[in-house]
Amino acid sequence: MRGKQAVGAGVLALALVSGAGFAAQATTAETAVAKAPAAVDGYQIVKLPNANVPNFQRRTVFCPTGKKVIAGGAEAQGGGAVLVGSFPTDDGRGWIGLGRQDGYSSVGVSVYAICASV
Repeated sequence: MRGKQAVGAGVLALALVSGAGFAAQATTAETAVAKAPAAVDGYQIVKLPNANVPNFQRRTVFCPTGKKVIAGGAEAQGGGAVLVGSFPTDDGRGWIGLGRQDGYSSVGVSVYAICASV
């Protein structure tokens, strides 16, 4: 798909989190359990499916209760779409993504959190 970008980051990005803004909390996040190394207890991928939101509006997906985010990513979709940010929440329970789209007031954004029992 044209104009599509994806960014992922690891736990080290947690130390770089700062800032404030709008957060769209996941109400019906999709969950997929994927194979993981035996050393990662409770490994789970949680996805906030693509939705159009105003440019620069944050979308946030959270890990299930008792789990923390160990990595994540986001994707901006649409012609001229740009992923502006992809980073963990301050409390380490989820992942935030935001984007913009040239020539439009909204952009499609999907957000993914890789969670584990830590």
